[in-house]
Amino acid sequence: MTTAALAWAAVAASTTMAQNDLLTPEKLWSMNRIGSQVASPDGKHIAYTVSTPDIQANKIKTGICLIEANGNGRQMLTTGKDSESQPAFLHGGKRIAYLSKGNLWTMAIDGTDRTQLYDKGDLEGFLFSPDGTKVVVIRQIPATSSIQPKEEDLPLATGLVIDDMNYKHWDQYVQTIPHIFLASVENGKLNIQKDILEGEPFECPVLPFGGSEQLCWSPDGKSIAYTSRKKTGVQYAISTDSDIYLYDITDGSTTNLCKPAGYQEPEADAMKSLSQQDKNLSQTDIHAGYDQDPQFSPDGTKIAWKSMARDGYESDRMRLCVMDLKDRSYKYVTETFESNVDNFTWAPDNKTLYFTGVWKARTMVYETNLKGAVKSITVGDYDYGSVQVMPNGRQLLVNRHSICAPDDLYMITPVKKKGAVLTQLTQENKETLSALTMGEVKERWVTTTDGKKELCWVIYPPHFDASKKYPTLLYCQGGPQSPVSQFWSFRWNFQIMAANGYIIIAPNRHGLPGFGMEWLEGISGDYSGQCMRDYLSAIDDIVREPYVDKDRLGCVGASFGGYSVYWLAGNHDKRFKAFIAHDGIFNTTQQYYETEEMWFPNWDLGGTPDREGTNKVFTESPHLYVDRWDTPILCIHGEKDYRILHSQGQSAFSAARMHGIPAQLLLYPDENHWVLKPQNGILWQRTFFRWLDRWLKK
Repeated sequence: MTTAALAWAAVAASTTMAQNDLLTPEKLWSMNRIGSQVASPDGKHIAYTVSTPDIQANKIKTGICLIEANGNGRQMLTTGKDSESQPAFLHGGKRIAYLSKGNLWTMAIDGTDRTQLYDKGDLEGFLFSPDGTKVVVIRQIPATSSIQPKEEDLPLATGLVIDDMNYKHWDQYVQTIPHIFLASVENGKLNIQKDILEGEPFECPVLPFGGSEQLCWSPDGKSIAYTSRKKTGVQYAISTDSDIYLYDITDGSTTNLCKPAGYQEPEADAMKSLSQQDKNLSQTDIHAGYDQDPQFSPDGTKIAWKSMARDGYESDRMRLCVMDLKDRSYKYVTETFESNVDNFTWAPDNKTLYFTGVWKARTMVYETNLKGAVKSITVGDYDYGSVQVMPNGRQLLVNRHSICAPDDLYMITPVKKKGAVLTQLTQENKETLSALTMGEVKERWVTTTDGKKELCWVIYPPHFDASKKYPTLLYCQGGPQSPVSQFWSFRWNFQIMAANGYIIIAPNRHGLPGFGMEWLEGISGDYSGQCMRDYLSAIDDIVREPYVDKDRLGCVGASFGGYSVYWLAGNHDKRFKAFIAHDGIFNTTQQYYETEEMWFPNWDLGGTPDREGTNKVFTESPHLYVDRWDTPILCIHGEKDYRILHSQGQSAFSAARMHGIPAQLLLYPDENHWVLKPQNGILWQRTFFRWLDRWLKK
């Protein structure tokens, strides 16, 4: 062990001894993280990925594990120093294909006999045809629409000459885009044959998070369905209208399944306000919003995908659409579920589908049929992240987590009239979790100022003593339309906050899914309205408890939660003694012109500041209340965050200091909207709690 490693181990050991059975940053960042999973065709084995942080090396390594379908016989197939990911079974389950360093490999099911099919190092994903002879691969191609090519005689010049929108996305300048290529396996090697979107300046999968789930093969191997938003420049920046395309590998033809033949794209006004946008559902016939993640039925007669109705509204309800490929008729089969479809799969009977979705702050597994009869399969205080039907057609492979535990794999066996039998297959963090005492999590309903009820999670410190008084944190959610469900986070982790001696109240305020569309849409164009009053209702409710110290209240949040912190800092009537905002919006006018996905501010901010200067989102921007700031604040931001630029956090910090407010800035030159590197994550936790402890602990 190196001197640096010994020093790090000593620090971690001393921290562990001091904390005993409490969660610490080092323990949190040492936990394994389950990723993708897939069952073998015979149903006997499950391959899944596990990512393990290496704190000293400041990186995370991903490997492939294999277990039997009953959870026995766990075997780590990855033994080298390089990450391996995206396992897929081939040849009836005898071999496993996977990616390593952008190359495609296969290995025997026991991890031996490794064979490299591709060695150019530029693959980002792959999907084999049902017979294993063909494969679709994802590769980057040069982008041509926004950033001009470098001048050949100036190879060291770093300037970018930009002609249009869509020149940046998430955390990178868009100089390449993903395309899908048709390939075959010949003589043990991958032979790339054709760019399926050849000559098209459009991305597939859709950035920034799309992967192989946005593609699928037809059961007969003759067609490929894929997701793409075929727009560039301003039109790309203001639209969420992605579609499902069907590519015929025999004749090379492509059909848009979401638009009728002869459909002409209407002229779009890039500067439309919220009040001017068509918010009714009459556009359903042209699938105007996000359409993504296609899956053929097992018999190939139908195709299902996730679909939003309205263009420009990225948080519209995600429904499950099923199309009959014979006559192109379709039906939405989750209309009675007034929330989002997150993940779905077909059953072998070709008429049943299973999906996951959030309702009342819990993400459960549901079943629907082609008539749209939805019923719940699971119950409990958990979130189910994915669902797959096992080859036997009688069981479901799922992953599950909660506020108290990270992901593990489970098998669900539905039982008629009795719900379901759940069997745990993996225990990836058994040793760590068994040594920890977690805080109790309780559901609490709070009356809002408009006379409605909001569900809040309250997390108590381990070894909670109701006779004592505790400092308490109000957690503000991001999104702005993401649920405060039973999520487990490696950064915004409620249990590590509780382990540091804090009570946390986490409200599902107006604007969050899982409580109906009226509740969800209550935030659009009204960032500083009812949702802010909901936050204050939540903290005012919990302080009535004798164990809450009303003189030691903090408020924390990221993204829209960071906006919430900045806004509440000027509108909290001296409730709070400390604030922490991560990647938050400080100046909404600044945000409108800085962000890259323009549909977001068009919809959420209700228009543009230059055309609608009286819009309340701009006239009630957090930066306009700085003269009321009276409370210490920590601002955190990543310089590679192109969704909410780091200038927002730096501006907030400068404003606080110029007004004499105690403030601190944690700035990451190499992080985006999240914090991904292990040592940066631990620094985040330490800075977070040092700040809170400084102002909230006696």
